[in-house]
Amino acid sequence: MSSTLPERIEGLYWEGIQTELDERGYAVIPRLLLPEECAAIIGTYQEESRFRSTINMARHRFGIGEYKYYQAPLPELLQQLREGFYPELALTANRWLAWLGSEERYPARLDDFLAVCHAQEQRRSTPLILKYEEGGYNCLHQDLYGDVFFPFQVVFVLNEREADYTGGEFLLVEQRPRAQSRGHVITLEQGSGLIFPTHHRPVMGTRGYYRTMLRHGVSTITSGTRYSLGIIFHDAK
Repeated sequence: MSSTLPERIEGLYWEGIQTELDERGYAVIPRLLLPEECAAIIGTYQEESRFRSTINMARHRFGIGEYKYYQAPLPELLQQLREGFYPELALTANRWLAWLGSEERYPARLDDFLAVCHAQEQRRSTPLILKYEEGGYNCLHQDLYGDVFFPFQVVFVLNEREADYTGGEFLLVEQRPRAQSRGHVITLEQGSGLIFPTHHRPVMGTRGYYRTMLRHGVSTITSGTRYSLGIIFHDAK
């Protein structure tokens, strides 16, 4: 992969990705970030001026680990990821809205969507870097941050499974109406990503589409240190 990050994003097989999102609710992105790009993002972790907030997960009973929200303006790589993924995901988001009978639609451009967030007093940036050490984990949760939210987010693993850490699988749980929950365990390699729903997804039933709620988390790190990057498209209140 010698092309620029925006070119790599544009070159993804988006038709297949959208089909996976429609059928499964999530889609794995094969190694998109180069090792040096992953290292550069990890390197920002010690640059406190880049962040607006640091969260100790244990203190809030979110799990065991730490994450930091980037301050705007975002580092260039993060801005490229946010801008590059949004338009394609907005197509799927609007298709899902139509399936669920909603007349609302998401804007085609990220800037226009963020203007909607800002009009609702959601002005704080939300992309974040997460660090887990041995014994760390992330409880099942949703990342909403306000009344306005985008229905997808993307997570990238930044270091090497088995070499830098073990354990730490991504967990995605569907809370199906009037049925037991269904869990997905997803293993990601360095530089690869996962697109998944922020809140719910449409599922076809006998009477048309209905909403299935989802929560996500990370299983226990059994050794080493795991870094990941979360790209959230809505801003926070």
